[in-house]
Amino acid sequence: MQTISTSLAPQAIGPYSQAIKVWNIIFCSGQIGLNPETMTIVEGWIETETHQVCKNIWEVLKEAGVEYENVVKTTIFLQSLNDFAIVNEIYWQYFPHKPARSTVEVAKLPKGALVEIEVLAVL
Repeated sequence: MQTISTSLAPQAIGPYSQAIKVWNIIFCSGQIGLNPETMTIVEGWIETETHQVCKNIWEVLKEAGVEYENVVKTTIFLQSLNDFAIVNEIYWQYFPHKPARSTVEVAKLPKGALVEIEVLAVL
């Protein structure tokens, strides 16, 4: 088991790792729209947050030695399913290969985030 960590993505805000690599599988913790330098949610709305989430995911994947195309499963947590269509439009830009996916509405996300995405990738 190998811990994956990069300063180019937000540091964990709890007792967990950005990602863990086991054999050829990378388990990435959920990312929210935190600016890695300020550790605050990016200004804007769901669009801005979703782009930042995907950028944060990219940095963790890159540190693990993989790319977006290596992602085989994602889980999207939304504070409101009313944002589903907007998030889909942005998500499509980063994951055009259509990995398996689940999307759920949740009551709250850390730091008041509107969206969180976790991914599972393979080497």
